[in-house]
Amino acid sequence: MKLLFMGVQGSGKGTQAKIISVNLGIPHISTGDLLRGASEQLRKEIDSYITVGYLVPDELMLKVLKERLSLEDCKKGFILDGYPRNLVQAKKLDEITSIDEVIEIQISDEEAVIRAIYRVTCGKCGEGYNTKTNPPKRAGVCDKCKSALTKRADDNEQAMLKRIEICHKETEPILKYYDSVRINGEQKIEKVTEDILATLEIKS
Repeated sequence: MKLLFMGVQGSGKGTQAKIISVNLGIPHISTGDLLRGASEQLRKEIDSYITVGYLVPDELMLKVLKERLSLEDCKKGFILDGYPRNLVQAKKLDEITSIDEVIEIQISDEEAVIRAIYRVTCGKCGEGYNTKTNPPKRAGVCDKCKSALTKRADDNEQAMLKRIEICHKETEPILKYYDSVRINGEQKIEKVTEDILATLEIKS
């Protein structure tokens, strides 16, 4: 099953993608993981943009994605998280693969801001936590790899509102482009997972 998880930052799509990945036995592929795991040649191209502060061009992202989807663990399917980010990328994605189901994990803008304020992330493995609703066992330390947790400088109300505005503008057309299914992301993590699995069971 080839899945695409969508949602505003803080919606929990990354968390759910990891959980569903284990449940279905298919890889969870995030944009960050894609860029970090690219082959040496593509890595050089990527760094040529990132090191000078530019975004990675769509064509290069597509190359990296195509390389990743060609690996053996994607034969039975995959979960994409963080890509595509706009309608142009969605149409480019169609050129290299089909998507079976698009899951939108929906939360209110107000909830997204609150979650961002309390969000911390492991700088080493990328594991995410919320100091209010999903704290690590030991404050400031990742449960998974024991590395230090950090807070993004732009995880504040003003910056988050801007990111939400961009998300609505650029990603909502993707939801219309695909036949997406909306899941209430303001429930407990376990209930969101249950709803996603139930939706996929009905559709399969």
